[in-house]
Amino acid sequence: MGNGNINRDFMQGEKLLWSGRPAQGFFLTSRDRLLIPFSLLWGGFANVLAFAAVIGDGPVSTKLWLSLFALMGLYIIAGRFFVDAAARARTEYMVTDRRVIIRRSGFFRNLYTGGHELLPSISLEEGTRGRGTIKFGVRSNRRMSGWTPALANEPQLLGIDNAQHVYSILQKARSDCRRSE
Repeated sequence: MGNGNINRDFMQGEKLLWSGRPAQGFFLTSRDRLLIPFSLLWGGFANVLAFAAVIGDGPVSTKLWLSLFALMGLYIIAGRFFVDAAARARTEYMVTDRRVIIRRSGFFRNLYTGGHELLPSISLEEGTRGRGTIKFGVRSNRRMSGWTPALANEPQLLGIDNAQHVYSILQKARSDCRRSE
């Protein structure tokens, strides 16, 4: 996925200020401190129940339901990391003098463009070694966004390098847009 894919979305005269990609591969967020223990407990319990039901003499419908819970348990234990990594591998970010552009291709295809003057807020969550996440707007109530951060409903630049620098670029671009109104 090169920048050539996204340049077609530029408006006439729009200037690129920064482009980047989210962290690749295995990626933990601050929410994982709670989600990992929960997923191990819930998923482990669901898998033990499903195993007991499958080898037992219970009705087929119970075996099927518990098998579905076991699959959900496997997803929240490990599968979510693979889905998240796959979505991030197909995501690219651009900040122009007018907008933030977030493009995700593949199965979870999505395009977000938001003008700097329309962004309600910008927040920076700094991580280690200059990596961080910049979120735009109010936090969503969509529950799956915690389990699979790359698919969060709220627009964000997830796990980017030099996050403080990008945050400064966004603040300046936002300020420049307000002055030109």
